[in-house]
Amino acid sequence: MTTRIVVFLAGVLLIAATTLAQRPARNVSARRHPNLAAAQHLVEQAFNRVTAAQKANEFDLDGHAAKAKDLLDQANAELKRAAETSNRK
Repeated sequence: MTTRIVVFLAGVLLIAATTLAQRPARNVSARRHPNLAAAQHLVEQAFNRVTAAQKANEFDLDGHAAKAKDLLDQANAELKRAAETSNRK
């Protein structure tokens, strides 16, 4: 009985964490940085596909999909920083 409760709570927490994880912001100007903006768009598409995979597999991907989403967030932030660096030149 205790094992079932722990598994249930772990599942609820995983679903809640995934629900709260927001897709990466698309905040690079397509006019000033068309390639970086296109890359941000691809990051967003990848994030959405990973989310769909999580849902299709009932969030049972051993944390790998969540890790991929974290890395996509990092990639998105680096794209923003690249655009900001270019703006300063």
